[in-house]
Amino acid sequence: MSDTARTGQNPGAGTSRVLVVEDDPIAAAAHALYVGRVAGFTVVGTVHSGGEALRFFRQHPVDLVLLDLHLPDGHGLQVVQAMRAAGHTADVIAVTSARDLGVVRQAVSAGVVQYLLKPFTFPTLRDRLDRWARFRRELAGGEASGQDEVDRALASLRSPESPVLPKGLSGPTLEAVTSALREADDGISANAAAAAVGVSRITARRYLEHLVDTGRAVRSPQYGQVGRPELSYRWSPGPGRDGRVGS
Repeated sequence: MSDTARTGQNPGAGTSRVLVVEDDPIAAAAHALYVGRVAGFTVVGTVHSGGEALRFFRQHPVDLVLLDLHLPDGHGLQVVQAMRAAGHTADVIAVTSARDLGVVRQAVSAGVVQYLLKPFTFPTLRDRLDRWARFRRELAGGEASGQDEVDRALASLRSPESPVLPKGLSGPTLEAVTSALREADDGISANAAAAAVGVSRITARRYLEHLVDTGRAVRSPQYGQVGRPELSYRWSPGPGRDGRVGS
């Protein structure tokens, strides 16, 4: 059974409609939750097989598909081929644990615009969705003015080289701390970040200080308690030293 949007959602103008195709109901719900947290995107349905996805396309407009490649009734790339044969033009982001580079090549040949490996964090998916949205905006006009405009549109889909992290820091933990920081509208302390991520206070503070050093966070003393003020960290919307933009 498909879990199509039961709330009668009507995406507003400019909102991208996303279909989640994932055989694991728990993972499908998590992916839908992630998508729903990104401005400009709404989940119009979740389905658990390729056949359900193709039936969904016949009844609902879709702009983007988050597609698991290992489905109970076939390979996800077969779904992409069937979509194209039926005239459906929605873009596809493959969401899979398949690390076979041969499969990656096949996905590119089939027209998959992004390839996202499981497991992933919310910031990782948000980055891919934001890049896809920029890609669509770049291609919204009639004709390209020249090669530069074409290159810029295609480059918006590609992630920049990941910066080298200081010794002792890991990418997944940095993403988790970054996510906790971005969700804290009133700022977050090292203690609160540690509790949210499941690491020690010292570890959380190392990651928060790294974000400050790279320009993606600002720190300030938080008064109101007896003793030394506690440092509060806030997400910075400006570009960091590694060229990333905070928002």
